Amino acid sequence: MKVVVEVVDASDLMPKDGLGSANPFVEVELDGQRQRTATKFKDLNPVWNETLVFNLSDPSLLPNLTIDVSVYHDRRNSVSHSSEAGNPRSLGRVRISGVSVAPSPSDVQTLRFPLDKRGFFSNIRGDIALRLYAIPDPFSPSPTAATSAAAEAASSIFHPDPSPPPPIQKKEKTKSTSTVLPAPAANEPRVFFSVPTATTQGNRPTQPTVEVRAAAAPLPTTANFHILAGPPRPQSEYGITETRPPLSSRVGYRGRDKISSTYDLVLPIQFLYVSVVKAGDLPAMDITGSLDPYVEVKLGNYKGITKHLEKTQNPVFNQIFAFSRDRIQANLLEITVKDKDVVKDDFVGRVQLDLSDIPHRVPPDSPLAPQWYRLEDRKGEKLKKGELMLAIWMGTQADEAFPEAWHSDAHSVGTQSLVHTRSKVYFSPKLCYLRILVIEAQDLVPSDRTRLPDPIIRLQLGHQLRSTRPSPTTRSVNPVWNEEFMFVASEPFDEPLILTIDNRIDGNKIEPLGQFIFPVLAAPQRTDHSKPIEPRWFNLAKPNSSGDEAEKKKDSKFSSKIHLRIFLDTGYHVLDESTHYSSDLRPTAKHLRKPAIGFLELGILDARNLMPMKAKDGRTTDAYCVAKYGPKWVRTRTLLDTLNPKWHEQYTWEVFDPCTVITIAVFDNCNLSGSGKEEAKDQRIGKVRIRLSTLEADRVYSHYYSLLALQTSGLKKTGELHLAVRFTCTAWVNMVALYSKPLLPKMHYVQPIPVVQLDLLRHQAMQIVAARLGRAEPPLRRETVEYMLDVDSHMWSLRRSKANFYRVTSLLSGIGNVFRWFDSIRNWRNPLTTVLVHVLFVILVCFPELILPTVFLYLFLIGIWNYRFRPRHPPHMDTRLSYAELAHSDELDEEFDTFPSSKPSDIVKMRYDRLRSVAGRVQTVVGDLATQGERAQAVLSWRDPRATAIFIMLSVVIAVFLYITPIQAIAVILGLYLLRHPRFRSKMPSVPYNFYRRLPAKSDMLL
Repeated sequence: MKVVVEVVDASDLMPKDGLGSANPFVEVELDGQRQRTATKFKDLNPVWNETLVFNLSDPSLLPNLTIDVSVYHDRRNSVSHSSEAGNPRSLGRVRISGVSVAPSPSDVQTLRFPLDKRGFFSNIRGDIALRLYAIPDPFSPSPTAATSAAAEAASSIFHPDPSPPPPIQKKEKTKSTSTVLPAPAANEPRVFFSVPTATTQGNRPTQPTVEVRAAAAPLPTTANFHILAGPPRPQSEYGITETRPPLSSRVGYRGRDKISSTYDLVLPIQFLYVSVVKAGDLPAMDITGSLDPYVEVKLGNYKGITKHLEKTQNPVFNQIFAFSRDRIQANLLEITVKDKDVVKDDFVGRVQLDLSDIPHRVPPDSPLAPQWYRLEDRKGEKLKKGELMLAIWMGTQADEAFPEAWHSDAHSVGTQSLVHTRSKVYFSPKLCYLRILVIEAQDLVPSDRTRLPDPIIRLQLGHQLRSTRPSPTTRSVNPVWNEEFMFVASEPFDEPLILTIDNRIDGNKIEPLGQFIFPVLAAPQRTDHSKPIEPRWFNLAKPNSSGDEAEKKKDSKFSSKIHLRIFLDTGYHVLDESTHYSSDLRPTAKHLRKPAIGFLELGILDARNLMPMKAKDGRTTDAYCVAKYGPKWVRTRTLLDTLNPKWHEQYTWEVFDPCTVITIAVFDNCNLSGSGKEEAKDQRIGKVRIRLSTLEADRVYSHYYSLLALQTSGLKKTGELHLAVRFTCTAWVNMVALYSKPLLPKMHYVQPIPVVQLDLLRHQAMQIVAARLGRAEPPLRRETVEYMLDVDSHMWSLRRSKANFYRVTSLLSGIGNVFRWFDSIRNWRNPLTTVLVHVLFVILVCFPELILPTVFLYLFLIGIWNYRFRPRHPPHMDTRLSYAELAHSDELDEEFDTFPSSKPSDIVKMRYDRLRSVAGRVQTVVGDLATQGERAQAVLSWRDPRATAIFIMLSVVIAVFLYITPIQAIAVILGLYLLRHPRFRSKMPSVPYNFYRRLPAKSDMLL
């Protein structure tokens, strides 16, 4: 059988000659046979159209073979087909599995492969187009006939019309047999294949992954692209799918326009922008000699209206309207000024403009200057009075007017709800820990002076409440507490700290003894634990004091005081997210923060196949995205009534630590009806997390991420979100140095906060962030913030418990694999391996200084070997690891239950019994671990006097033996004893194991 490899062309190769070009040629190797093409000089987009034919003796071996295609730069100065060139430089390579070879020439198609790096430090880009097919022996009795058939098949595919094949160039046997084919049409689609190496899954050949992409050309206003439809993965339904949209960052300078240099992770979408600035000298329309004007902007079936202003002939509107170019239905833009009236609005005048005369604006340019336009009547004649100032231009979503503009796709939304559709950038409030040490109080004055007071202190900061613990030692007019409290304070620190001392009299009766109000802004700041803040005495005011002068004079005689130490602990980072996927780890104090190491760019492209969230209302989904990294939140505009929204918005964040996570979520906007119902909550659609440390620097990752929703009915896929992500590092030395530094600021380690208190503070920080962002315009609602910050991640879940249990067992399985390997060595299942282990063991015992170098060299080799199998895509939500696919419906119903539970008593009882059974198994495992540890303690405790006597006498004998015997000899004897052949080994337990099992534990002492 013959295997034919047709090398068609390559594109966007890496320059290698130092002059911005390269001399590429292709070398193909298959089954020990190596052939090459001609060299194309000074060409980064070479076209070969050459055919290479390989002989294959056994066709059944083809699925297991690998076709190695390498592109090299030829350093010679003349065209030559000789393969004796010296030191060619690699331009990339492709390794293709034999299963990708078409069975016949009629089934072949052009496959385009991205070039991979040949070495670790290679700098590679570009792709290569190949055609692979096989020719059975009956059709190719000789290499010449095979070449002719290959050329004929290729010619028939490129040109369906019958024509004689081009002449065949015969070469020596050691050289390639090539034929020059006609170049493909310029508009022929380019099909990319990403094919794994020769691997099979259960005797089933792996199919190649396909991508269709247009040839490199200037970016159109809207571009279509096809995703990589690869082989089914174990979690293909819930996994991620790689895409290659024609982004400017991928296409390169050849295919990008001027705007794309700074907005290159999304496709440019054209908009017609109409800025209605103001009107002047409008004619009077009312009896009062004035009018209530507003402007109506109409384009086809889309109509936008400004707010109306009362009683003015020179109104100022300052509103911008944006019409998507894809939805423009007319060539005439009509802008009408009307007078608001009770019965019918009066026509004042209009301006009509032809869209063919609209200028294009590129974002680096300054904003377009508005111009005055004279109003016309309905007949098109100019009015004597009245003119309108407008600015009209064609732009993209990179325009600064884009976020604030009224969009044509939101034309059905009322004026009050329009603000909820706009894209915005938010920032979380700056949070800080407020630490209060309540030391003591003096001269408290209770109402009943014959009875010692029982005082407690209540502290309040906003909605946060704390109180001291009651203690018999505090029954005094000079009580001492020495209790410390922590609160979460937010800038601008406008909420005061209110401290109240109450006296518990009888039962629930409480008598206030004094009050102290402290402005948080006056608290000193501490950044280092080595510089303590001194405590201070503060006067207590009577809680029932009024504001008149007489009462103030009486209050001045009140001598009760309280001793406090209050300060802002700015050396900590206030956690508002889980530490497992936090996006910001910097301390509150600005002078303690490190400089940025790079920046993160996120392109929110589109979504597809979203779940209809408003099916009951006769609508589909009003989707918008929210992304959060560090204190910066972004929200895209809401696209109405669509299951396949296209946002194409790009955002940028500064990166201070690579070991952080960015969170992106999709929501359904439920606040567009304008009914004013505050209880309407935006519905969750799905969430994506991307850890920055898993991204290669300066590489664009574009994937469709599955949006997953875990509900009481089970796991559901609610759609797919298309994202493009790029992490750019600007300080490599600082980024590498971060891996040697602690994750959290210094104060978290020198003065750690207890875990229970840290969880409480984290919950309060979430509430502060949600309350602050909920008051923005448009508001980022509480349910959105809580979903992004995983406010309920600490709640009990049987599903999460199972998932964590299986995570632990998977980690311990590695240790089990080591013991199983050692057991196979001991049992001589592979004699050659066992002999090699014996030899290596003896060498290491004789030369112990080689042990550590050997271990670290072995780790290095494992890392280098695993580099071939490194992840090529960012990790995504693993449904199997999360135990989401196999979770029972009752377990999910328990997970989403409120706290405290709102379920009937019989269901709560059943779940409690189930929890008891699970806890019983955990209890048994913990008890077994305790038993093994207590047996080790009992060796020398004389609980079993005979066992302890045997052990200490044996210890003396072993000590003398080890003293007179070289350690190498003992190690060799012990090692060879453990590795002895199975025929010299008994199946009964060993003597040390029997002795250890007989040692006493404390399990028999339990009730």
